[in-house]
Amino acid sequence: MDLAFTPEEQQFREEVRAWVRANLPQDIAHKVHNALHLTRDDMQRWARILGKKGWLGYGWPKQFGGPGWTAVQKHLFEEEAALAGAPRIVPFGPVMVAPVIMAFGSPEQQKRFLPGIASGEVWWSQGYSEPGSGSDLASLKTRAERRGDKYIVNGQKTWTTLAQYGEWIFCLVRTSTEGKPQTGISFLLIDMKSPGVTVRPIIMLDGGHEVNEVFFDNVEVPAENLIGEENKGWTYAKHLLSHERTNIADVNRAKRELERLKRIARSEGVYTDQRFRDEIAKLEVDIVALEMLVLRVLSAEKSGKNPLDIAGLLKIKGSEIQQRYSELMMLAAGPYALPFIREAMEAGYQGDYVGAATLAPLAATYFNMRKTTIYGGSNEVQRNIVAQTVLG
Repeated sequence: MDLAFTPEEQQFREEVRAWVRANLPQDIAHKVHNALHLTRDDMQRWARILGKKGWLGYGWPKQFGGPGWTAVQKHLFEEEAALAGAPRIVPFGPVMVAPVIMAFGSPEQQKRFLPGIASGEVWWSQGYSEPGSGSDLASLKTRAERRGDKYIVNGQKTWTTLAQYGEWIFCLVRTSTEGKPQTGISFLLIDMKSPGVTVRPIIMLDGGHEVNEVFFDNVEVPAENLIGEENKGWTYAKHLLSHERTNIADVNRAKRELERLKRIARSEGVYTDQRFRDEIAKLEVDIVALEMLVLRVLSAEKSGKNPLDIAGLLKIKGSEIQQRYSELMMLAAGPYALPFIREAMEAGYQGDYVGAATLAPLAATYFNMRKTTIYGGSNEVQRNIVAQTVLG
């Protein structure tokens, strides 16, 4: 196992670093480095810049318009983008549904949907979780009934991230009640402008609007929007979730946020506290260990060996690390980590304390990170999967 990058890979890193620094808007980078609110325009602007370069679908093969990068090159791109302060690519289109369309979609579906995803022009949402069907996703109840050349969809999805911006949504729907629950699920692409689709916001503790409920009331969906075969959606969902759980690990963002934690600790005068330094050191060790685990997977793939089946393990450790650094930032800031009035912040008022501008979002980030050990399959469920598939 060779974890060292080759000279060619190092050169690739330098090229990516130079391009990202030259093309990433500095107002967006400032927001990312200080965890300030990113608007739809911010996220879409960066997506279009990447799309124009051909890098929004950075994990795509050349045959579908991607750069055809190796696993190592993809890792280096993610790292340089994160450290420069680039927004995390909204994954629902390029990282999640696109690989499903490539693997299981028809040539017509690939020609229809992939270009809009690659350019960053079309915003996708994910319709998986339902009230009562989260980690137990196979119990979903949203129904799609085939009538001639269309499906009639009725039901509800919840915790749908950024669905207020969504133009299309990929959904798991129930098309059969026979046999095991997993065998009656299909994978359907739905235009969110269709009559009968309603998006209702879920306002979070910090007043932010990130997640939503999505209702389907007799929504007509052309049968040609079915991916693959009817009742085979569970297979396609597992293919997608392997991409999501690896993405959730997000070790590169953890490295960036570790540096932010150190900056906050220094500015608040707690970096010299030995006990607090110990906590930072333990976090840094775990981030390095997570990175080594990611590099082991990349090394196995590069050498032609079967990569380790550890998507669940990456998700577990990555999500727990995100919670730990957000908690340590809160502890470092003390009372100044309390939520500020969002409208006042956006108007430019940060109070009398000089550090308030960068500390204000910390409580919101802390609360938001509580979800990471739940979505994408709860960590309790992931531990059972790891025990069965990895440990034997």
